[in-house]
Amino acid sequence: MAAIQCGVVFQGSVTASLNSDLHKSIFKSKKISYTDKPWMSFSPMELKTKKTPSRYQSAICMSTPQAVGSAKVSVSPLHLEDAKEPPLNTYKPKEPYTATIVSVERLVGPKAPGETCHIVIDHDGNVPYWEGQSYGVIPPGENPKKPGAPHNVRLYSIASTRYGDSFDGKTASLCVRRAVYYDPETGKEDPSKNGVCSNFLCDSKPGDKVKITGPSGKIMLLPEDNPNATHIMIATGTGVAPYRGYLRRMFMESVPRPKFTGLAWLFLGVANKDALLYDEEFRKYLEDNPGNFRYDIALSREEKNRNGGKMYVQDKIEEYSDEVFKLLDEGAHIYFCGLKGMMPGIQDTLKRVAEGRGEKWEDKLSKLKKNKQWHVEVY
Repeated sequence: MAAIQCGVVFQGSVTASLNSDLHKSIFKSKKISYTDKPWMSFSPMELKTKKTPSRYQSAICMSTPQAVGSAKVSVSPLHLEDAKEPPLNTYKPKEPYTATIVSVERLVGPKAPGETCHIVIDHDGNVPYWEGQSYGVIPPGENPKKPGAPHNVRLYSIASTRYGDSFDGKTASLCVRRAVYYDPETGKEDPSKNGVCSNFLCDSKPGDKVKITGPSGKIMLLPEDNPNATHIMIATGTGVAPYRGYLRRMFMESVPRPKFTGLAWLFLGVANKDALLYDEEFRKYLEDNPGNFRYDIALSREEKNRNGGKMYVQDKIEEYSDEVFKLLDEGAHIYFCGLKGMMPGIQDTLKRVAEGRGEKWEDKLSKLKKNKQWHVEVY
């Protein structure tokens, strides 16, 4: 079992509620500064448990797998399964819900370009959502373009199931990359042009308040009418967020639904190994569910495609194009999430592959959309 990597900010001591089979060693209770090197592996240490408030006790490394082997985690409240339609816009921008930051964890290593954080938010069960939906976040302060008005809402795909990382239906997790602007002439950071919301979230501390709206979105909802279905998930960077929710629901949580017996296939594109997100969690699913999960990564700065160029996620898809197209012909769902710049390259690749198979891509795409197999959420 790899050492747990963690970058949570704690105010005082905390108690870790980790599955003993997952990590038999225990940690020494200590303060961890957000400015520490959170990508460094912690050696086994002794944990002195102390009383701390409610679910803040389980704030250590929320992105780490919390289920081992075939055993699944119990979740509650199960009435979250009862709704026939997804919740939509329970809270709107003019009247947002004030939630609380539980933890902030750096997900990437020192050689990753930029910083990406896993942020757990406590909504106390008041802003329920379904897998594949998004929350809106309103950062504090005044909108510079509209003096006296709040900042605009920023949307973030939710990276947890409806039960949250604490499995009690009271938290939601976001995967956020800090947006930093560098002057092209000087090469220096210009804080005045940094992303307001992403920096607010990544700089947050446990206990800080955050205004959220939503949930919103229906296009990325996970179809669960057929437990034997195939789901092909394609992501770049933080676009992996909704898929983490899908996979936890399929492989980690004990939910009152038929067991997932289909295939989940994740293609993830990032710059390098240090930039991989939730990699340990995904590899655990692969180890425990080899017949139901496939996981392929594209590292653009460390790998070459068959033509000698950088390996992007569309190149990895092309490697398996015969299988992918066969699965689509059999009714597989295919999802795309990430920066909108990913789609032209992917579309060009799929079109080239289709034409090589004697198919017209425009007709095939139209059929996929008509059959509700095609799901896209880019930003």
